[in-house]
Amino acid sequence: MNLILLQDSGLDAGRASLLRFALTGEPLANVVLGAMSGRLNHSTKRGNNRLSTKVSAPSETIYAVPESWEIKSRLNQQQKRDDFDIKREVIYYKEGLPLDSVFVSQAGAVQSAGSWHVISNGRFLTTIDHKLIERVLARAEADLVAVNAKPDLLGSSERLRLTPEGNVAGFRRLYSDTAESAFSPRDWPHHLFIRASVLEQLLAGGSLPLSFSAVSRNCQSARLQLRAVNLGGTVLDLETADGMLCACGAILSESAETGSSMGCSPSISPNARLVGKVLLGENVDVGPETVIIGPSIIGDNARIESGAVVSSSIIGAQVRVPENQIVRNRIVKGHEYDWEHLGQHRRAGSYFSYTSNLQQTSCGIFRRWPRLSYARCLKRVADFVAALMVLILFAPVIPFIALAIKLNSPGPVFYADKRQGLHGKKFGCLKFRTMVTGAAKLQDKLRFVSQVDGPQFKIEDDPRISSVGRFLRATYIDEIPQFFNVLFGQMSIVGPRPSPESENTLCPSWRDARLSVRPGITGLWQLYRTREPMRDFQEWIHYDTMYVRNLSLRMDLMTCWQTAKKLLDSFISQF
Repeated sequence: MNLILLQDSGLDAGRASLLRFALTGEPLANVVLGAMSGRLNHSTKRGNNRLSTKVSAPSETIYAVPESWEIKSRLNQQQKRDDFDIKREVIYYKEGLPLDSVFVSQAGAVQSAGSWHVISNGRFLTTIDHKLIERVLARAEADLVAVNAKPDLLGSSERLRLTPEGNVAGFRRLYSDTAESAFSPRDWPHHLFIRASVLEQLLAGGSLPLSFSAVSRNCQSARLQLRAVNLGGTVLDLETADGMLCACGAILSESAETGSSMGCSPSISPNARLVGKVLLGENVDVGPETVIIGPSIIGDNARIESGAVVSSSIIGAQVRVPENQIVRNRIVKGHEYDWEHLGQHRRAGSYFSYTSNLQQTSCGIFRRWPRLSYARCLKRVADFVAALMVLILFAPVIPFIALAIKLNSPGPVFYADKRQGLHGKKFGCLKFRTMVTGAAKLQDKLRFVSQVDGPQFKIEDDPRISSVGRFLRATYIDEIPQFFNVLFGQMSIVGPRPSPESENTLCPSWRDARLSVRPGITGLWQLYRTREPMRDFQEWIHYDTMYVRNLSLRMDLMTCWQTAKKLLDSFISQF
């Protein structure tokens, strides 16, 4: 069960609540409640030592609204004229949240499953990876878990570490959404998870205190454990203009049609223009030669006079926009708006940046190419054809290579090491086995004699390499199975050297560049590295980034030609 708590707290003195305004006028109220229903709405149950999460049905979401807002009739009307198909249950509170009739009545049926109730702060819209929440709740040895979303804990973000003097001491790079422990918040967190089995112990007279400090005190009195965590996620504050515009823009981009109306047909002049996602309320009057550019919301009984331009804005109910007035990235609350002093409002930072479902953010900042370009389309076709031809050519000798490996040392014929491919996706990089079994464990013991810098490992006369493996490596025959990776779309003929995640974490910009393309069987670094002391890693970075920056058909052909000559020379030198 999920309850969304709406309240007036946290506002400056004398400042009207923007959220309260949004819920007292149509069709804005419908859109805002639609955005709230798309937030973190889920219940979690643990059974058979496994934690599973499912998105709640709309009927499981309850809105707690202050009685002083006096919007009961409007909420009831919204349930009847809901274009977003949201079923709402609304409770009103004055001095405390009456949860005894809401949560406790249902808790008994689910206590044995170890489920959680969640109270969400209606002021904030958050997007948090559900899998991350599952892991946190599964490991949380607590009765209550206060969760706040923090953008700086999202994957592919950097956090600076400063000295007391303000100098940079270093930075931390995150490659996946992260959780960290936090101090118990003084105000309501973005989400409060409560075990169903302990909810009754928190209530006083069937109600939960409106102050989160009072909730914390109740926990201490009842000897319940409260834990606070910050999770990587996005946050929109609906009490700010930018937050409200971003949230409404996201909902309109997903649900509304151009010029759609919530009720009675609006009066739109024949030569008026509606561009993009525009939502109109009842009895809206759009004058001649006006332009409304979405995402925009026009409230009930509003009038847009001739020649006016409304762009990416919210116009409240009964507002009259004067003739030839330009409204851009604004929220106009009432008809008493000071139009004479209307200046250019800075553009809301990312009007479309909020999405109701979190996309995986650990992907990084990668270079991208047009769909029909060589790098994105033709290169893959050429890789497939070339890999197929090579495998057919070597098919007669592969059984003999496999037999030699088996006779030389015990163990499998092939070795598949976990490497990162395009956009960081992991795959098993195939090779003929050239080392004795258990070579990975021996590497840790030998790392102190590694003859190259950076994360890679290399020593002359490596004792882990078998006699047959030494020949396969010297002639590069051990890499023939990688052409199967090329067929499967995991690798390319030409590209950066495939490497594991542990090697990619040491240089963020290099990682994002090299993972913009599929790793290659051959590449610039393999051809032109000098192996000079303390320069190998720097050359690796240099040639990988050079390849991604200048990727072209000509570069791939030249690399293949140079590789073919090198392979021939290496093979002849063995005899």
